[in-house]
Amino acid sequence: MPEKSFLQIVRELVRCYQAFESHSARHIRSMGLTPPQFDIVATLGNTEGMSFKELGEKTLITKGTLTGVVDRLEAKRLVSRSASPTDGRSQIVRLTAKGEALFNEVFPTHVNHVGRAFANYRAADLKQVETTLRQLRAALEGIPEST
Repeated sequence: MPEKSFLQIVRELVRCYQAFESHSARHIRSMGLTPPQFDIVATLGNTEGMSFKELGEKTLITKGTLTGVVDRLEAKRLVSRSASPTDGRSQIVRLTAKGEALFNEVFPTHVNHVGRAFANYRAADLKQVETTLRQLRAALEGIPEST
């Protein structure tokens, strides 16, 4: 491996992620949501609901933040909570009819917005980027934590 050449790749990967997050967040905020609120609405869309545990696993929101975001969405009447029929200790979070309507409006709009950044790439180029990123993720996930 060339000495430290991977650091340039890491730096570019971080810059790319930051640019994506900034581009995405600006658009989400223009639709009246915060990025964590959008994450929950998008994750719950087209589902029967999820437990807090499932929602935490499927979103990028930490457990401590998740309750507050759900509280705010509930105050906007976009989600509701109910007792889990299978586990009395957990609750199921679902989109309300108003939340479903919002999902049906904002999700495709945001996908189209983000998709415009990829419009000039050929299908083969996109496939290669995806393959390379999967390989990198697999390599990173396969590295044991050092103590």
